[in-house]
Amino acid sequence: MAMLTLDRWNLPIGDGQPLVVIAGLNVLEDLELALQVGRDLKAVTGELGLPYVFKASFDKANRSSIASYRGPGLEEGLEMLRAVKAELNVPICTDLHEVSQAAAVAAVADLVQIPAFLCRQTDLVIAAARATRAAGGLLHVKKGQFLAPQDCRSILDKVREATGADMTILCERGVSFGYGNLVVDMLGIPLMQELGAPVSIDATHAVQLPGAQVGSNGGASTGGRRSGVPVIARAAVAAGADAVFLEFHPEPDQALCDGPSALPLSAARGLLSQLKALRELHIR
Repeated sequence: MAMLTLDRWNLPIGDGQPLVVIAGLNVLEDLELALQVGRDLKAVTGELGLPYVFKASFDKANRSSIASYRGPGLEEGLEMLRAVKAELNVPICTDLHEVSQAAAVAAVADLVQIPAFLCRQTDLVIAAARATRAAGGLLHVKKGQFLAPQDCRSILDKVREATGADMTILCERGVSFGYGNLVVDMLGIPLMQELGAPVSIDATHAVQLPGAQVGSNGGASTGGRRSGVPVIARAAVAAGADAVFLEFHPEPDQALCDGPSALPLSAARGLLSQLKALRELHIR
């Protein structure tokens, strides 16, 4: 088991601590929407006494189709995230995809996220870890869909060797066997915690159906089973997950990216209340 602290926000995550909520939009669409979602989620988590980190991507580089919406990009996206951070006074989580983005992203994000497909890219992991360490943040690494929980040891070792610090949160998001589906093994959560890192659950991306939805242009895109998000989230928190990663939208069916896996913003209070109760049972 392990515990880390995001020092600049006095936010602990890990063994014996309250459930951390990493939640927001799948991808930035515009500043007004980001502020609306962040404001609502901050209010709900505040009422429940749960630590909150706003999440949104500035670029979704891993898309099924070249025509898919990816986001505003690095420069404009980081400006939006900086504005959300200043306006709402909340920590920020966002992902990066290239070594060259590390310093700029770490200057804004408190949790710098490595996407699942890139978790074995040594240069990216090291650059992100060093930039994040220098900026005083933490690293949030999604376990690849192709990795067993024990395989994450090499990720933790790379970060420790590069920075001399334990600063990594591992994120479970399911394993892919192809055929347009993902499977989550809840036993993997304590296995990864035994490696010495707090573990989060990405309940949103765990219900994706990769390449399983045919778009209006006839090309395949990622589908999702929205109704499964609460199921995965509750099961993972009951299994001991230290944080939950969720994506919301006021109108999920109108979202520009991964709407089938997003929850309506109105569902936040009910689900987070349940997750808080499950976490409290687990840490008693």
